[in-house]
Amino acid sequence: MKSLEEIHKIREEKRKELDLRVNLQANTREKHILVCHGTGCTSSKSPKIIETFRKILEEKNIENVKVIQTGCFGLCSKGPIVIIRPEDVFYAHCTPEDCEEIINTHIINGQIVERLLCKEIDEQTVTRLDELNFYKKQKRIALKNCGVIDPENIDEYIAFDGYKALEKVLLEMTPEDVIKEITDSGLRGRGGAGFPTGKKWELTRIAKGTQKYVVCNADEGDPGAFMDRSILEGDPHSVLEAMMIAGYSIGANKGYIYVRAEYPIAVQRFQIAIDQAKEYGILGKNIFGTDFEFDVEVRLGAGAFVCGEETALIASIEGKSGHPRLKPPFPANAGLWMKPTLINNVETFANVPKIILNGSKWYSSIGTENSKGTKVFALGGNVVNVGLVEVPMGTTLREIVFDIGGGIPNGRKFKAAQTGGPSGGCIPEQNLDTPIDFESLNSIGSMMGSGGLIVMDDTKCMVNLAKFYLGFTVDESCGKCTPCRIGTKRMLEILEKITEGKGTLEDLEKLEKLAQTVKKTSICGLRTNGSKSSIEHNQIF
Repeated sequence: MKSLEEIHKIREEKRKELDLRVNLQANTREKHILVCHGTGCTSSKSPKIIETFRKILEEKNIENVKVIQTGCFGLCSKGPIVIIRPEDVFYAHCTPEDCEEIINTHIINGQIVERLLCKEIDEQTVTRLDELNFYKKQKRIALKNCGVIDPENIDEYIAFDGYKALEKVLLEMTPEDVIKEITDSGLRGRGGAGFPTGKKWELTRIAKGTQKYVVCNADEGDPGAFMDRSILEGDPHSVLEAMMIAGYSIGANKGYIYVRAEYPIAVQRFQIAIDQAKEYGILGKNIFGTDFEFDVEVRLGAGAFVCGEETALIASIEGKSGHPRLKPPFPANAGLWMKPTLINNVETFANVPKIILNGSKWYSSIGTENSKGTKVFALGGNVVNVGLVEVPMGTTLREIVFDIGGGIPNGRKFKAAQTGGPSGGCIPEQNLDTPIDFESLNSIGSMMGSGGLIVMDDTKCMVNLAKFYLGFTVDESCGKCTPCRIGTKRMLEILEKITEGKGTLEDLEKLEKLAQTVKKTSICGLRTNGSKSSIEHNQIF
């Protein structure tokens, strides 16, 4: 158990120690070797790299160098990534065999290992992270601590203002003050629908009931999406802190995070965060000496795509089959065990502590008139810089694909980008300058979704793409409602017919009619848009 004064002392002392992580002018002989320990780099032996670095440093009796595991740096296509601070030198595609050379050449002799430096698309060698085009147009808010702190060390989170927002809320603000701040910020749900976050919090606060719940949706089932996973792996305490702030605001003392079991590192690190917060007295009873109490439990999903829909997710937490139900009543009034329940996704929560600390005016100054703040995208497909991107709302698709993403590999032409997962749509070349925000994407037949952004070059067949996503939704249908269970199957059969060269114009009419029917009559929101937008953009077939 830590007192508030002890928390303040940790923040002050640890921040001085970690200043070299963010201050490139830090006057210190100490160095930190940061190694990505997210899922992508882990699959490429980054744990072995960490182990090897530590072993060599011990053998050579080098004491002023620390090896730190971090979350995702974002530039996944260059992994495993190693960054040396405070020099900010960025090494790409590292292997355990490179550790000895990095220590001998860079750490001991002060010379850069040129062959491991990152190369841009024009083969220009880049030395420092802040020189990479990939990062220049990004603004990291939800991802602020990812790649900077050790996600399994609560002291490092505290050092970078961790739990300072919770302290401010509990000691200086009323629940109404907090909700007003979130409302004035313009934050909208990052799970796909874009519902105003403050309004959702207010509806849950005024709902009748003495027992209320906060739920974090970390199910993230869209193919190619890994935004929420990376936040939980790189900065789990930010989500935990936000859930506690939400609990205080709506009058809840219990929270659940629903995360897919296929995310073992994220699950492990969030549980570590819970355990550490309880040990420090930040989670539990009488938090920061107040009468506020809050607890959080992890619930694992079994990979059912439909459980990304909030009512199906609720059913799954309750131990029932993950089937959606008709709304209203909405979860704000009758959610988990029919009690008022607030549900937001990981990225939405990750923004909350920053808004509380920096103010609603700061956050609302970023983005567009109706879409405030930033959005995290999992950038994948036929693009040079595959990875995790966070940009201000209003950034154009062209900027993301070509300036940040580095363009299309092998000199191919851009054909389309698919956003919003199976419920989304395809954006053709003529819409490359569309600003990325909720309204602009909807106006061209696509949607923001949770943040998957798949780039396709001119070799890709859009009918095959539509068939892939429909095959996915057919497999993932919970089977509860007829329009989805049967309608998507019939649509898939039409697309299979077309890809076999047997399609007719009449098939396109049937496909569009079925898409409209499924959209209007299925129970959940996971089947609502994708096929329709694919048809509307049949010029990119």
